[in-house]
Amino acid sequence: MYHPTAIQQPVMPLPELPPGVEMVTLPGGYRTLAYTQPTTPLPVPAVQPIPAWAKTTALLAPTVGGGIAAAGFGISYAAPGLIAMTEALWAAVTLIAAGAFAPLLLRAGRGSVRGGAPVQHITQHVIASGMFGRATGTINHR
Repeated sequence: MYHPTAIQQPVMPLPELPPGVEMVTLPGGYRTLAYTQPTTPLPVPAVQPIPAWAKTTALLAPTVGGGIAAAGFGISYAAPGLIAMTEALWAAVTLIAAGAFAPLLLRAGRGSVRGGAPVQHITQHVIASGMFGRATGTINHR
């Protein structure tokens, strides 16, 4: 009563088994289907020489790694100088930007002053003949 009765499973006929599958008996006495190892020894692959490109790559790998390490070491020493140069470049950019906006600010300042002296307009006409000719001209005050 404590042991259930075995259920009879349908058994596949041996000719229908795929290749490599056999009926085996396990150490506990159970019989089951299992994939088995082939009994014929596998062929040993022939030893092939190492290709030239693999040898070259293996010899270049430490060289490239050493070069990258040296570059990192150099950059670590150059970092303070690079930081100073970037600060100087930002100062130059600020100076150029201030130089571009200064005339606009000066014009805005002149336009706000009313009743000042009249502005003189001077026109100049210069005529020169030839590459090394003397220039002549007139200046008109208005």
